[in-house]
Amino acid sequence: MAWLHRTWSRLRALARPVPEIPAALWLQVLQKYPFLQALSLEEKAKLRALSALFLRQKQFSGAHGLVVSDAMALTIAAQACVPLLHRGEAQQAIALYDDFVGIVVHPGTMVAARDMHDEAGLISHRRMMLEGEAMQHGPVTLSWAAIAQDPLQQNERGTSVVIHEFCHKIDMRNGGADGYPSLPGHFLGFASAAEARQTWERTWASAFDAFRHAIAKSQRFGEPAPWLDSYGATAPAEFFAVACEAFFVNRRHFADEWPQLDRMLAGLFRPDAG
Repeated sequence: MAWLHRTWSRLRALARPVPEIPAALWLQVLQKYPFLQALSLEEKAKLRALSALFLRQKQFSGAHGLVVSDAMALTIAAQACVPLLHRGEAQQAIALYDDFVGIVVHPGTMVAARDMHDEAGLISHRRMMLEGEAMQHGPVTLSWAAIAQDPLQQNERGTSVVIHEFCHKIDMRNGGADGYPSLPGHFLGFASAAEARQTWERTWASAFDAFRHAIAKSQRFGEPAPWLDSYGATAPAEFFAVACEAFFVNRRHFADEWPQLDRMLAGLFRPDAG
């Protein structure tokens, strides 16, 4: 514990001035989620420093009279910062979220009006039920009811609406959400950025097609449903975000199901691991 305190103090000092996160509150959040508990001591210390920096930079607001407590804000911050753990020092990593400030938390599922385009070019107006939404250069909106679901069930399913939406934000760094984020330098040891990009696009396009076919077989012919959240079949951007949340929440299962995608995401989120 003394070593952990020294590590936390050193990392926090690099990102000052940031708010202090009470130890009791921090432990309360960590103990709820198996994938946070599974982090190494050094990763937990860095996550605490990143979360403190995140809380300093972002503004939380509740919709429909919801009051966002410190515990709620920290629950969101900790999960949002998990994808940043191995993306350099705290200040460098947190810059991946520097295009927005606001985080709006709704008490329940959100209803949004959307214009849907079909293959024939026809437009239909639909009302969609959303658990979260990330806007390019804009706020992140989250449903607290979705965040507060049973953590053990979320672990089993490999889901986290917070990680999902914040991985959309990372995806958007090089334009709109499309499932093709900017890749770190020397991604997976490829000789050139062009080769890395081509391999990423080819791997993800093939996996997305396979996933859509598996979902269609499940829905039409009663075959076993894929483990990965079926929402990922709606668009390449959603497939990427669904894969990301599964990668962080239940990596063992994800790696068993999608070894090639696991390798891609390890290269994206853990470039320091070589």
